[in-house]
Amino acid sequence: MRNYSNVIAAYSIMLVLIILVGIFQSWSIALTIMNYCLISAVMTIGANIQWGYAGLINFGIMGYTALGGLAVVLVSVDPVKKAWQVGGLNILACILIIVAMVVTVRYLLKHFKKSKIRNYSIASIIIGGILLLNITATPGIEAIESIDPAKTGFLGGLGMPVLFSWFVGGLFAAGLAFVIGKIALGLRADYLAIATLLIAEIVVSIIKHEEWLARGVKNVIGLKRPAPYEIDLQTSDWFINLVEKFHSKKLSLISSVTEKQEALNQMVIEASSVYVKLCFTGLFLTVVVILLIVTQKALYSPWGRKMRAIRDNEEAASAMGKNIVKEHLLIFVLGSAVVGLAGAMMVTNDGLFTPGSYRPMRYTFVIWVMVIVGGTGNNFGAILGGFVVWFLWVEAAPIALFLINLFTSHMPETHALRVHLIESASYFRFLVIGIGLLMIMRYRPKGIIPEKIIKQ
Repeated sequence: MRNYSNVIAAYSIMLVLIILVGIFQSWSIALTIMNYCLISAVMTIGANIQWGYAGLINFGIMGYTALGGLAVVLVSVDPVKKAWQVGGLNILACILIIVAMVVTVRYLLKHFKKSKIRNYSIASIIIGGILLLNITATPGIEAIESIDPAKTGFLGGLGMPVLFSWFVGGLFAAGLAFVIGKIALGLRADYLAIATLLIAEIVVSIIKHEEWLARGVKNVIGLKRPAPYEIDLQTSDWFINLVEKFHSKKLSLISSVTEKQEALNQMVIEASSVYVKLCFTGLFLTVVVILLIVTQKALYSPWGRKMRAIRDNEEAASAMGKNIVKEHLLIFVLGSAVVGLAGAMMVTNDGLFTPGSYRPMRYTFVIWVMVIVGGTGNNFGAILGGFVVWFLWVEAAPIALFLINLFTSHMPETHALRVHLIESASYFRFLVIGIGLLMIMRYRPKGIIPEKIIKQ
């Protein structure tokens, strides 16, 4: 019988902490933390699939997250018709040129033996294709980016439902992972880690500088979302009546009509924020539960046992006839697809796409810390790590500020030490996460919920 008592205890503690945030700060903040914990949990599931199942080190999580966010823009944003009119054909022509280059090179590699003629032919195709792309793309890109650059300046998207972009984000990440995997999975683990990190930086750099694609650092705001907007709720009679009924006792204590109306307006504003966040919580929790069920079944299936055997001893698995590179490629693609899904979920939750915010610290190394803290090879542990680390990431600064004010209360407000500590409060998250990681690695090196192989 499987013992989940430790899992239940750990998750109960996290739930209590989030509830305490709701009580002492606000329920809106608590639900915001909850939603980002769930998104982080999806990312950690993806990272755990790659590392925990197969021992693959992927430092390119940031790139797959960015691709997931890009998918939201390309799928849900309405197309900019003027931009398509002046430069859309140029972009489509560039896509056809790239496809033709790939097909031609693959044909040469497959049907012709290795020789100088083949090498020169491939080099000529690549160089010629790049020159043709530059000639074709430049005027189109300039024309697109000149169309009302303050508001648009890009092609826009397909105007489809935003939830569809979650699947597309997974496909984008899976496609990139397939290309990288075909090239880099034969490398040593440390080389693979470096390669994935560099490719992630390239992906983010392209998204930031190609304004015709998604406005670059100008950002895309006002993205569609699968939940109502707060302003719409605040003007809806059914929602106002619901809030008034819920807070009827508090409102009955206010005698002044003006004060009662002001109090009701404030309650409606706060309730609208909580309602929207609860909608996202339901969606994100559904995704996490589905992924958990699927990954648990996969982990304890014959396929999962095969992946763990490859992870623990590649030479023995290869001697038994297992195709190591093929299996690694599959798991690399699957894990990256899950990370791309998380990236799309995050941008949907934020309602904006900000390429400049994608940094390795937040979208790669913190995710790895989550997996390490929670426990590699254990899906429950990976999810818990996402909750623990993100909670600390958000709450470390407020807690540090409270403690600083408490222990420096005897000092004058202008005291240099007190001012310095208060100004540095936001950096305490790095200190807390760093100390926490060291403690975990020292006393629980396998994580809070370590991997446990269950014999079936």
